[in-house]
Amino acid sequence: MASDASQKPRVQIYSAPTNEVTPFWKEKYERDARKYWDIFYKRHQDRFFKDRHYLDKEWGHYFSGAEEKVVLEVGCGAGNTIFPLAATYPALFIHACDFSARAVDLVKAHEDFHESKMNAFACDLTSDDLVNHIPPSSVDIVTMIFVLSAVSPEKMPLVLQNIKKIMKPNGYVLFRDYATGDLAQERLTCKDQKISENFFVRGDGTRAFYFSEEFLKSLFQENGFITEECGLCCKQVENRAREIVMNRRWLQAAFRLDNGNLEIPKSSKEPEDELDVDISEGFAFEMFGISSSRDEIMELKIRDWNFKIKLLSKEFQHTCKSTGLMLWESARLMAAVLASNQTIVSGKKVLELGSGCGGICSMIASKTARLVVPTDGDQKALELLNENITSNLDKSLSSKLHIKKLNWGNKEHIESVKKLSDNKGFDVIIGTDVTYVAEAIMPLFQTAKNMISSNEGDEEGLKPAFILCHIFRRVDEESILSAASCFGFQLVDKWPNNMTIESPSHGTINSWFEGRIKEDDIENPALNIMYFRAT
Repeated sequence: MASDASQKPRVQIYSAPTNEVTPFWKEKYERDARKYWDIFYKRHQDRFFKDRHYLDKEWGHYFSGAEEKVVLEVGCGAGNTIFPLAATYPALFIHACDFSARAVDLVKAHEDFHESKMNAFACDLTSDDLVNHIPPSSVDIVTMIFVLSAVSPEKMPLVLQNIKKIMKPNGYVLFRDYATGDLAQERLTCKDQKISENFFVRGDGTRAFYFSEEFLKSLFQENGFITEECGLCCKQVENRAREIVMNRRWLQAAFRLDNGNLEIPKSSKEPEDELDVDISEGFAFEMFGISSSRDEIMELKIRDWNFKIKLLSKEFQHTCKSTGLMLWESARLMAAVLASNQTIVSGKKVLELGSGCGGICSMIASKTARLVVPTDGDQKALELLNENITSNLDKSLSSKLHIKKLNWGNKEHIESVKKLSDNKGFDVIIGTDVTYVAEAIMPLFQTAKNMISSNEGDEEGLKPAFILCHIFRRVDEESILSAASCFGFQLVDKWPNNMTIESPSHGTINSWFEGRIKEDDIENPALNIMYFRAT
């Protein structure tokens, strides 16, 4: 998805950072944090994180002992910490809480969940009092594994003060979370997704804070804890097939509630030493509690369509140079629109710009369209796209679908693609989340202008159209409209905002939604659709 490299420098999907997210979005991400995590667990269920079997090796000396101990797992997710712990130390009683009620439901539905040994509940530790769920001064160990990073830094003291209420004197907090300098942080910085210092929002609306050792120690010390151990862990993970090298960094620490001088024997090894025990890729991924380097399979149901889409695993999307190896929420919305409104593409020649590896819009369009051409400029995305179409689409439909490489503005690529339409152009051009990079907007509309059919059509629904579905991120609406005007495109309808000008197409997009699109299909309220005609 870039302009011709032979004519000008290739457009980089990660250009220099400019500004933080706006105050409006900062407030929204804070206000809707629970909703974003609920959506996360609705989508991934218990398949995203791996069970954390390294806990016994790293912290076994804290859990072992003759007496029965009580543990609180903060941010339990789908139970990837509590169930390995319960299996290794059957005498433990484990409390487990999470911000997401959906995650707690997953824990309770697990075959190894037993109410006699576990207590799971939903809780916002920044506002809900833990003593309403757990007796005061009753917990020996609190585990916080990749969870505090999801909390706004200004609210982190509220979390620590809350857990203090239910901890026994000299109780322990076992901590592991993202460290500054982690490659994911660098990628988020380049994507202009910074909320505040070391605090970022991911593409799915969930947030991540990256801790320095100094910040972490000060945070716990100021809230009544003594640092027993704290170390920076670094691991380089390489996926040669995808040419991805991940320099992952995290902090591992143990803090004791400052209520006396009781000591527990410390581990004889520092966290850094443990990294040399097993350098296999699988171990490195398990250390992070994330999915393996193999491509992730995302299962999607859109109306009568059931897809199994192969794409880059979610955890590595911030380290990848191509956005085409992901499946964006705008593509899922546009696919739902097409599945519910086949008249948009019925009998027409359809071109998808920047389709990426998913191709779900093109596959749905192929049901009634005369010709469908999904395109992308990234070779790896095209390879995955071919796999996904082959595995998901019936041969009777795939015969109408032709995958082509297309760098926007590349004359040779444009001519090659246009030949498929008998050089007459395409009736419908679709682009989902293709307006991310400012430098690519002009080549995008230039390409669309060269590709769109010159046939004006006798009826409104038959006139050639260019449809964009996206979230306004680094490129605002005014910039898109300016580029569109330069190449003879006029905005005739948009959603969800009402048009301020009269147009025969006004209300077209709303008609696509009436009684057809469910609320669940609109994963992000910031999604927009823009409907253009060539003038």
